[in-house]
Amino acid sequence: MPIHRSSSPAAPSPADNSDAAMVALLTRPLPRDQFPVQPSQPDMVFQILSEELLLDGNSKQNLATFCQTWESPQVHQLMDLAIDKNLIDKDEYPQTAEIERRCVNLLADLWNAPGEAVGCSTVGSSEASMLGGMAAKWRWRARQQAAGKPTDRPNMVCGSVQICWKKFARYWDIELREIEMTSDRLCITPESVLEQVDENTIFVVPTLGVTYHGLYEDVAAISRALDDLQARTGLDVPIHVDAASGGFLAPFTSPDRTPWDFRLERVKSINASGHKFGMAPLGVGWVLWREPQDLPDDLVFHVSYLGGDMPTFQINFSRPAGQVIAQYYDFVRFGRAGYAAVHGSCHAIAQACAAEIAKLDGFSIIHDGNADRGIPAVVWTLTDDADRGFTLYDLADRLRMRGWQVPAYPFTGELAGTAFQRILVKRDFTREMADLLLADIHQAVAHFQEHPAAPRQPPAERASYNHL
Repeated sequence: MPIHRSSSPAAPSPADNSDAAMVALLTRPLPRDQFPVQPSQPDMVFQILSEELLLDGNSKQNLATFCQTWESPQVHQLMDLAIDKNLIDKDEYPQTAEIERRCVNLLADLWNAPGEAVGCSTVGSSEASMLGGMAAKWRWRARQQAAGKPTDRPNMVCGSVQICWKKFARYWDIELREIEMTSDRLCITPESVLEQVDENTIFVVPTLGVTYHGLYEDVAAISRALDDLQARTGLDVPIHVDAASGGFLAPFTSPDRTPWDFRLERVKSINASGHKFGMAPLGVGWVLWREPQDLPDDLVFHVSYLGGDMPTFQINFSRPAGQVIAQYYDFVRFGRAGYAAVHGSCHAIAQACAAEIAKLDGFSIIHDGNADRGIPAVVWTLTDDADRGFTLYDLADRLRMRGWQVPAYPFTGELAGTAFQRILVKRDFTREMADLLLADIHQAVAHFQEHPAAPRQPPAERASYNHL
């Protein structure tokens, strides 16, 4: 009988996907403060991080965000194809540049530009807002200089705006004349605007879908008032429309509403967020100017760094191209009819939710999701005629126990001490989910009736994220 000897097994290398390597990763925390020296198993790192991300909660239940939380499988595939494409490098990726150009053309048509509009993509509507603001400041400064007038005290007039405009005013040294809310005026009015404008006003910014309550401000009425002001005084104040949300809603769900876009000659620029109701992945916004002369030439850089001549106007430089490509895919896939159908269903679900919430004792609806009045959102407050044993902040916390993110927050001005609550209805918030949410709201209210909440500290002193 022959005698056989077994071979000596080789010791596993640190890079092997062995139990020992797995245990080492599972039994120690990932690096937090010091850069790691050795590599780790990619599959194990992926598993640990994917499980850690479960602590973020379910984005489908995030009714606070305006941003899109649903994407089609085709969009995921397009994003993969574009993951290594740098949008700024138009010489290396000319077809991507062509797709961006097509998007600008389609938006010019959607927003009724009278001729040759000019525009670009941005990281989001915040960057788009700032670009629109910069152009307005440059136009105002050139006009003042031509008239021999000082240029050191520019101002802008707006309502209760999203934080990006406050950033713009601070970063670019603009006086922000914010018209805050009153109990009987949630949106800016022509009268309130005329009280604020003067020769140093670079522009007025009405919002098509105010973040706080979702209502559309009356751009046409404000434009008429400024037309009358110019006829009486010669003062020509332009308008920039912040259509971060409404720019991808009103053309489809309320096409016959009073003009708010480039049909109004006084509207010189519009910004919108592609990753909100434009239904693109996170990271794309748009800004368009009515005519090329509305974007001052000295703000445009001609870059040859990556080959060729690339006129650019943006705060950011290198950035991924996938979101713009996906935006064009959405434009072609949905078309006007598809956007109208998707957003129309969102408005219908919002109105159904508003009707049910209005039945709750002490709940008062501010915006019911009506497409002619605002975005597909439901906003409510509690009447002050009775003590129900809870606040909307308590209700928000109770709903979070079921995974729902339904923010409670104050408005501005006279309403800064009053709590309001809001849900955003987007593509993936179905009627089934709406019924589940409404059932949880009913159960939460019933719970507080049996177990009143303890008095709470003021919202500003609580550790919570501001979803405005």
